[in-house]
Amino acid sequence: MTRVLLVDDDVELAGMLAQYLAGEGFEVTLAHDGLSGAEQAASGDFDMVVLDIMLPRLSGMDALRRIRTTSNVPILMLTARGDNIDRIVGLETGADDYVPKPCTPGELVARLRAILRRVETPRVSPHTELQAGQLSLWPARRAARWQGQPLELTGTEFNLLEVLIRHAGQLVSKQNISLQAYGQPLARFDRRIDVHMSSIRQKLGHRPDGQPWIQSVRGQGYQLLVD
Repeated sequence: MTRVLLVDDDVELAGMLAQYLAGEGFEVTLAHDGLSGAEQAASGDFDMVVLDIMLPRLSGMDALRRIRTTSNVPILMLTARGDNIDRIVGLETGADDYVPKPCTPGELVARLRAILRRVETPRVSPHTELQAGQLSLWPARRAARWQGQPLELTGTEFNLLEVLIRHAGQLVSKQNISLQAYGQPLARFDRRIDVHMSSIRQKLGHRPDGQPWIQSVRGQGYQLLVD
């Protein structure tokens, strides 16, 4: 059973969502402030965290930052509808996805299952390695190394980088990246891929010529350079 930590200070809404999620096969634990939510999320006891932006004691953004210092647990943010700034900042800070509030319980479940499908362990040997230049990925272990050192990635970042390494040296359209990494077509004005790619590029640093290892072609897609 998938263990979900739901952090929301709206006690009535959180209870309703928890009841619905339980009916869909999730095991739900509730927290109603950002501080306790961050502490529980970093415990390693959960498969997924649903984190509201507006929280007492510690904001959702600050809780997200605190969680990401010690854990790569998948995190779904609940944001105000139409607040693109919160969505972009959340993704840049390490959130895997977001759902605008108010949301239906069915939409929340669909997003949770989509994230879990992306991060679940593939049925391949734990020794299977994808390698391009100084980058190595082990999909079964969700492990990565860059220039001989462990590379810390969120679940979504790992999936995006896996798509690029499987097509190393080739331009991959954002539509194909979305289909392979998210399992769904790219929605109009959806900037999730761009935000996550920006984070990955920062982690990889720059080539000797000063250019990023992941090249972007405006309006088309991304390319992982291998030399």
